[in-house]
Amino acid sequence: MNIISRHKRIFIDGEAGTTGLGLRQRLAERSDMKLLAIDADKRKDPEAKRALLHEADVVILCLPDDAARATVALVDDLAGQGPRVLDASTAHRTAAGWVYGFPELDSAQPQLIADAARVANPGCYATGAIALIHPLVAAGLIAPDMPLALNAVSGYSGGGKSMIAAYESGHAPAFELYGLNFRHKHLPEITRHAGLRQTPVMIPSVGNFAQGMLVSLPLHLDALPGRPGAVALHEALQRHYAGAHYVKVMAPGLNPERLEPQALNDSNMMELFVFSPAEGREALLVARLDNLGKGASGAAVQNLDLMLGGPR
Repeated sequence: MNIISRHKRIFIDGEAGTTGLGLRQRLAERSDMKLLAIDADKRKDPEAKRALLHEADVVILCLPDDAARATVALVDDLAGQGPRVLDASTAHRTAAGWVYGFPELDSAQPQLIADAARVANPGCYATGAIALIHPLVAAGLIAPDMPLALNAVSGYSGGGKSMIAAYESGHAPAFELYGLNFRHKHLPEITRHAGLRQTPVMIPSVGNFAQGMLVSLPLHLDALPGRPGAVALHEALQRHYAGAHYVKVMAPGLNPERLEPQALNDSNMMELFVFSPAEGREALLVARLDNLGKGASGAAVQNLDLMLGGPR
C-alpha cells in the first residue's frame, strides 16, 4: 500500500537531460504525484521558474552545478514559501545544511532524508565507493587516513551529451580513461561521506556500452588495522546492509569468475562483492550498479519517496 500523500507536486528542473529524462520516465505512471513542467522556451526565465517553484512541493534539480545553485537562490528568495529541494548535481553534496541522499549510509540516514528541506543526491561513482568503504571505516577495518585507490568503469551515458553523441555516432573508442587530472568531481563526497581523511586516488574509465557501472577497491589485507581476513570484510558489509532493500552483499559462493557491469541496468539495485584468493592476503571489493539507476534517477526516486513520507 502506498502511504505517500496523493498528488504531491513535483517539478523536475532540467528534465531534458539524461537524469531528468530518467526521472520523468520513472515518475510518469505514479498516481500519487503531479509532475509540473516549464515551457521549453522559458527554461531560463527566472520569473517562469519562480512561479513553478512556488507551486511545487519538491523541486528536483537535474542541472549543471551553477544552474543548480541559481535555482536554489530562487527558492531562497521565496522566504519559506518555496519547495523542498532534491539536487542531483554535484553542487551541494558536501555543503553545509544539506543531507546526503544515500539512505543506506547508516541507520539514521533515512529519517534525516525524510525530515530534510534539502537533499543532495549522490554521484554514481561515489555511491559505489562509499557503499564499499564507509562500513569498513566504521568497523575499524580501514583506517580513515589509509591511502586507497579506486578503479571504476561506467557506461557512456554518464558522460554528458557530447560523450553520448560521440559513442552513439561511432566516433568514440571502445574504452578510455578520463579524469587524469586526479580531480574527479566525485572525490570530495567520497572522502567526506566514506569517513576518510585522505582523498583516494580514482581514475575512472568509460566503455562502449550505454549504462552500467563497476567500482572496485583493491586491498592488501596485511596493510589494514588488525590484519583481518576477507571474511571479516564480508561480514562487516553484511552487518551494515542487513535489511537493506536496494543494496545486496553477495554471498562468496555466488561470486562469478568474471563480472560484467550491465546486469543491474534499469533497476535501483546495487550488489557488493568481496573477492579473495583461497591462499593469499589480497582482496578486491566491487560494487555493481546502474549509473542511471542507483547512481542517478533511481536513487533520486528513492530519496523523493523518503522526503514525501514513504516507506523507510
